[in-house]
Amino acid sequence: MSILVADDEHTSLLIAKMALRKLGYQCDTVADGIQAWDAFRSGHPDVVISDWMMPGLSGLQLCRKIRSHTSGAQTYFIMVSGLGAREQIVEGMDAGADDYLLKPLDIDDLRIRLIAAARVTALHRKLVQQRAELEALNQELAASALRDPLTGLGNRRALGEDLDQMGARATRYGHRYCMALLDVDHFKSYNDTYGHQAGDRALETIADHLRDEARDGDALYRYGGEEFLCVFPEQSLALATVGVERMRTRLERLAIPHTTNSLGVLTLSAGLAMLDPSDARSVAEVVKEADEALYRAKQLGRNRVEHATLHPTPAGSF
Repeated sequence: MSILVADDEHTSLLIAKMALRKLGYQCDTVADGIQAWDAFRSGHPDVVISDWMMPGLSGLQLCRKIRSHTSGAQTYFIMVSGLGAREQIVEGMDAGADDYLLKPLDIDDLRIRLIAAARVTALHRKLVQQRAELEALNQELAASALRDPLTGLGNRRALGEDLDQMGARATRYGHRYCMALLDVDHFKSYNDTYGHQAGDRALETIADHLRDEARDGDALYRYGGEEFLCVFPEQSLALATVGVERMRTRLERLAIPHTTNSLGVLTLSAGLAMLDPSDARSVAEVVKEADEALYRAKQLGRNRVEHATLHPTPAGSF
């Protein structure tokens, strides 16, 4: 427990230091209120033992300044006075002091005050730790509310919030975004063949694969079931298509077995659309266009990428 003693009387300061040392404590000492305030701000002691009357800052003024400081609530403040008038004691407690001592210091009285101080400061430390743990837990809960628990990708709630921001940035700053909806081909039959646990593992693997293939700045979400949505900021539709084709072809090369699929492995179909600030389309309309392009990819044989504004793209052409 760190202790700061402030007293402008050299003899009183020496007596306090010797008494604290006899009780097993080390302390720092200063000779006036200004020095005490500077020492408090630099060291943030657990306990301040301050004389009532000091040059620069009185004990009352020092106590009020410490209590107004961000960490001052955690400091146990003991006011020392040679007067002992009840009104003075009340005034000191009203200023924020936790306890008081009368001069000349009695070592037993000092020991009693420091026992109380140790208990209170320990409680303060525990409360600070618990507050930090609670804040970290709240942040973790807030983040988990925006994550899909299986894949760790953003969920529909996160997507909704982010799409609103994208629409606002597109309107205000002229940003553009390409959006790709990706669907795992014949995933229902995969679950029927291999079981839902295997299906979950496959979705985790695919999510990791998409993360690996996405570039910095791209955003990935689990759109629902076996569908994923990828947002490509500031990319043309052609460049975004190249990125999605890379995701599709490299997943095929992973060769996750799927005996009821035509290639014998898991594959992806994708639909792409672009949010361009020069258009009057909303974010919801762009997502709908990507969904329609995905539907067309499935109709044209799956394991391919289609987009909303260009001609159909054969699989493997990129």
